[in-house]
Amino acid sequence: MNTYSARKEDVARDWYLVDAEGKALGRLAAEIAKRLRGKHKPVYTPHIDTGDFIVVVNADKIALTGKKLTDKIYCHHTGYPGGLKSVTAGKLLEEKPEDLLTGAVKGMLPKNSLGRQMLKKLKVYRGDRHPHKAQMVKLLEV
Repeated sequence: MNTYSARKEDVARDWYLVDAEGKALGRLAAEIAKRLRGKHKPVYTPHIDTGDFIVVVNADKIALTGKKLTDKIYCHHTGYPGGLKSVTAGKLLEEKPEDLLTGAVKGMLPKNSLGRQMLKKLKVYRGDRHPHKAQMVKLLEV
């Protein structure tokens, strides 16, 4: 018996639409990361990007459980002395809900060039409109 190894030319990629309204951030991000990697497909190969494209709408209506809106803090450093910046999850959800979901999914993907390639297949939009009608996106229930 031989083990099947997918080639990147043979991978068929679909487009899926996910409505994030009322969904918990972590559970939604975990499902999206699984679909971006292609782990739901029988042809999954760890070193090949076999995943699908994911379009997420209503990112501004994602739910955070517990007291995460006020207590969860996202930090980054500008690179300059004293340049530690921090923002709460609630404020980030108001100002840049796309970055909130993208950051959660990014943390669940591989930390290499393959993970960066997978993240490019994620399209996140604040409202319920998106410019991907021509791709014939299919609705995905998460």
